[in-house]
Amino acid sequence: MKRKVTTRWIATTAVLAAIYYALTVVFSPISYGPIQFRVSEVLNLLAFFNPGFAPGIVIGVFLSNLTSPLGVYDLFFGTFHTAISLYFMSKVHKKWVASLMPALFSWIIGFELVLAFGGGLPGFLTMSLSVAASEVIICTLISVPLYDALEKNPGFRSIVNKNPQ
Repeated sequence: MKRKVTTRWIATTAVLAAIYYALTVVFSPISYGPIQFRVSEVLNLLAFFNPGFAPGIVIGVFLSNLTSPLGVYDLFFGTFHTAISLYFMSKVHKKWVASLMPALFSWIIGFELVLAFGGGLPGFLTMSLSVAASEVIICTLISVPLYDALEKNPGFRSIVNKNPQ
């Protein structure tokens, strides 16, 4: 089903991109590099509730990666990692399984980091596991309880409803 592009959707997409960007840049010392912990990844689970939120998050990743010390590697691989993770996140029916998608695809970032820093297969495995661990911490251990609490709020439920009126 095609999504109707409305002023509301454009505004929501822009706000999500801006929030993702701001959180990444504010926490930039831990947002980039071989050991990374992007606080902004907490937004990823929004794509589970409503796939219409994914473009804003992906744009936010792209904008954040414009200032990445990894340059073009992060623009391509980081953005691709988020796009593929959010796509599959929106296809599963259990929140905790959805929350694992960024960790499942952490090998994409591991590959990027090996291209940027070297390290061969051992580096690839180490960096992929490091990124996967940070994704599990943020997207599963922090995000799932956070969104469980938010789901109790009728206002939140009406905002993230998969079939908005």
